[in-house]
Amino acid sequence: MKQYLAMGVKQGLVAGALFGAMLAGPLHAQTAGAADPAAKPKTAQQTKMAECNVQAKGKKGDDYKGFMSECLKAKPMTSQERMASCSKQGAGRKGDDYKNFVSACMKAG
Repeated sequence: MKQYLAMGVKQGLVAGALFGAMLAGPLHAQTAGAADPAAKPKTAQQTKMAECNVQAKGKKGDDYKGFMSECLKAKPMTSQERMASCSKQGAGRKGDDYKNFVSACMKAG
């Protein structure tokens, strides 16, 4: 009798372990998939939208909509214009923090 009981426990443990692995697999896949969208680099349109949004600070309503429309239609910035924009966005930062921010901003644009 003990032999059958012991055999049942072992099979139960194996079955439980397999069942747990089956449940953990899809959960792991969902967690890994959820991180991927955040890891994707911004598209040129998303970058341009972010830059225009920074420049539109303080504008509201129709003034904001008009500005964003014109800004998004505008030609790409020259490197000098991009430097000025990044410098403006980095206002308030100092030292290495400012340099790193402007460097990352210039690479993104």
